[in-house]
Amino acid sequence: MTFDTTASALTGRQHAALETFYGAFTRKNPDLLDEAVTSDWQDIPLAPGQGPGPAGLKPIILGFIESLPDVEIVVDEVIGFNDRAGVRARILGTQRGALFGIPATNRRIEIALHEFHRFEGDRISHTWHLEDWFGMLHQLGAWPPQTVSSLHPESA
Repeated sequence: MTFDTTASALTGRQHAALETFYGAFTRKNPDLLDEAVTSDWQDIPLAPGQGPGPAGLKPIILGFIESLPDVEIVVDEVIGFNDRAGVRARILGTQRGALFGIPATNRRIEIALHEFHRFEGDRISHTWHLEDWFGMLHQLGAWPPQTVSSLHPESA
């Protein structure tokens, strides 16, 4: 994984923490989070049912690996200074298992991901994130939702 660091004043260890953080998905190893984030790391906002800290994200990563066995996070850009980083990235994968209740479609998806991180020393202490879930639903054929008449033709 290579990062464009031309617009970054982060330390080498902070860049390594970002690589390890995203590598937890790509390398299919949720325990890598323990190397990248502080023990009281805050993920904002939490996903439904997600617990706090790195332990709370690990089951989410495992769910992505199960749903998208070829999951990969491609980091397109990192902008950082003053112990903060903005990351523009993409989550890529082929849906081979249920994802957010959507049965496997075997479709390849690409989800835009935008995150802001705060560091304490060399580790990430806070992450604010925004993913394009509507775009993912559209790619999987689940959005827009079916209308009542298309679900029950006899009612049309």
